[in-house]
Amino acid sequence: MPTITEPKPAIGCLKVSSKSSPASVAGAIAGMIKDGATVEIQAVGAGAVNQAVKAVAISRGFLSPVGIEICCIPSFADIVIDGEYRTAIRFAVEPRAGLAAAPVAAENATIP
Repeated sequence: MPTITEPKPAIGCLKVSSKSSPASVAGAIAGMIKDGATVEIQAVGAGAVNQAVKAVAISRGFLSPVGIEICCIPSFADIVIDGEYRTAIRFAVEPRAGLAAAPVAAENATIP
């Protein structure tokens, strides 16, 4: 008799605002990536995009020690909010195939 297993989520969508906590969003990203999902982050406005980018950077620090390296693919999306068309920035965050995690660089490292 075959066993039934629950399929892993394919894509999880996180909506980030300028008031979102980057550390909390990073934890959500890391958890979803560990569960095998591709994460989509949606942000409208400069403040929201700033928080989203910080969250991706922080999530890399959460995932790197367990051997998961991620990549982030930005794109534009036209969405409707309260009947108005807005342009959002979407970030697809997914595990990088075939690469082991490199150590996270020290805070005070200099770039040559």
